[in-house]
Amino acid sequence: MSIWEYANPKKFMQTSSWALPWVAGLALIALVTGLVWGFFFTPEDYKQGSTVKIIYLHVPSAMMAINIWVMMLVTSLVWLIRRHHVSALAAKAAAPVGMVMTLIALVTGAIWGQPMWGTWWEWDPRLTSFLILFLFYLGYMALWEAIDNPDTAADLTGVLCLVGSVFAVLSRYAVNFWNQGLHQGATLSMDKEENISDVYWYPLLLCIAGFILLFVTLVLIRTRTEIRARRLKALEARERMA
Repeated sequence: MSIWEYANPKKFMQTSSWALPWVAGLALIALVTGLVWGFFFTPEDYKQGSTVKIIYLHVPSAMMAINIWVMMLVTSLVWLIRRHHVSALAAKAAAPVGMVMTLIALVTGAIWGQPMWGTWWEWDPRLTSFLILFLFYLGYMALWEAIDNPDTAADLTGVLCLVGSVFAVLSRYAVNFWNQGLHQGATLSMDKEENISDVYWYPLLLCIAGFILLFVTLVLIRTRTEIRARRLKALEARERMA
């Protein structure tokens, strides 16, 4: 069995129909458990107080904002190289989800930054690159809507995705590139001295798993919708020609 079999719309629809209820159920369990555990059953931090609990929304959404763009990059490259329509439609379906994740990361970051930094916004390298990434998401979505021919739209948005990937990388590694930034380092780290305490770490892992599963659920739903919309347009075009 080859992975390229799932690039066939019929195969994708069959497989996603079976997987969707399971993924959605696991997403709900992980999110509810992680958020309730994190917000109601973890102590306040001795430095940050109750504001530390924003990590259960901020960290998973920030991780997803970057990784969704990477997923869009991979699927766009598959389209540009192998011309599989499902991959292009999956990238299109992921964009609004990534845009919302980026917005959540920006808003929750501002809520945390106001008491910690004394300001809602600072032109910190990571914050700035995240804002630019958000604008790239908007531009990507607008480009899809602006072009009538879906193949041409997929080609141009694929190129835009390549350019935007620079800012996805900057968002991830900005703290390492510019040490003068206000933004703290990684919350999750292999270095025990930098990693957060286990009391926050375990519910955070559940929240991250929940966000990942939620993303998969939404992308499957939206990709299925895009495939149906494409089929509908093809049928309408045939009727007009008949």
